[in-house]
Amino acid sequence: MPMSWKTRSLEPEEPGIEYDEANRMLYLCWTGEIGRSFQKVLESSLEALGPYAEEAVEVDVTFYQDSGEQENQLLFVGPNAQSVHEAQRRCMLEDVSAMLERQFGKESIDEVLAVVNDLFDRDWRDKASQPKKAERAFETYTRTPNRKNLH
Repeated sequence: MPMSWKTRSLEPEEPGIEYDEANRMLYLCWTGEIGRSFQKVLESSLEALGPYAEEAVEVDVTFYQDSGEQENQLLFVGPNAQSVHEAQRRCMLEDVSAMLERQFGKESIDEVLAVVNDLFDRDWRDKASQPKKAERAFETYTRTPNRKNLH
């Protein structure tokens, strides 16, 4: 029997949370009422999901507070720490490239991207040389609050 489940969003135009077994894909576009423990539950759920992922991906989460404030987080989940690190690299390269292409040509952008790649390589080497910790297949970052999301 195929596994299929769906969680509806409070917003009718959003698909909610849906698992497509045929494509082995989890789709999330959901608005709901959450409590104070939601962040911890979300993080532990994504961390538990990591080993089942075929590749690392970023999950962009936006929280809208009752006060009207908006908080954005970029979460990364994947099968292992190295795949998460590579997803972070890919995302950073895309963001930096998109920001620079408004002003600079490809050659200048490639110079900056080479530096970013070197930083990621150095970061991975530094992590590898540190005493072994439990491998996390999940990372979270708070985005700059005043930046607008581009869709």
